[in-house]
Amino acid sequence: MAKAIKKKAAPKKKAAVKKKAAVKKFVRKPQPLDSVLWIHRDKLKPNDYNPNSVAPPEMKLLKISILENGWTQPIVSNPDFTIVDGFHRWTLSDSKEMRAMTDGYIPVVFIDAKDKSEQQMATIRHNRARGKHGILQMSTILRQMLDAGLKGKEIAKRLMMDDEEVTRLLFQEGIPKSKIFETLEFSEAWIPGLLDDENE
Repeated sequence: MAKAIKKKAAPKKKAAVKKKAAVKKFVRKPQPLDSVLWIHRDKLKPNDYNPNSVAPPEMKLLKISILENGWTQPIVSNPDFTIVDGFHRWTLSDSKEMRAMTDGYIPVVFIDAKDKSEQQMATIRHNRARGKHGILQMSTILRQMLDAGLKGKEIAKRLMMDDEEVTRLLFQEGIPKSKIFETLEFSEAWIPGLLDDENE
């Protein structure tokens, strides 16, 4: 009777020790924007040091922006309801049109400034951090608006720019004034061909 041949067990390979990569769970620090609260504008108060001033045309533009696009930026406040950033938006919120939008309530986030100096620095940083529109970038945007069918006058009105500024920016794109304001170049009494015939 044939003996059963025992197969030698293959030597066990040492299991490769895999070091597990340390996975650090990201814990996000709470941010002011986590808690945007709608607070009645009359509860807030302006600070007494804001060095930033906005010219009337820019104030009008800011108002148009909020009325057309809604509130996209909250007011920044201290826990005692002193405004750190957003004074001009808060000022405009007292207008009849803007009160009607949200019944006088405005979006607010709070920061915890330890003292007045820190509060002042926060205000100045908010003001200085705002960038400016580059001429070439604005020219491109205005050209795209013109290509989309907007008229020069409408662009000027909605962006609170004068005709000359619109013309100057679009000139960077090689667009002449006659094309930008072509529908406004002639008076209502002008009849195509009539004056041309008289001048011949």
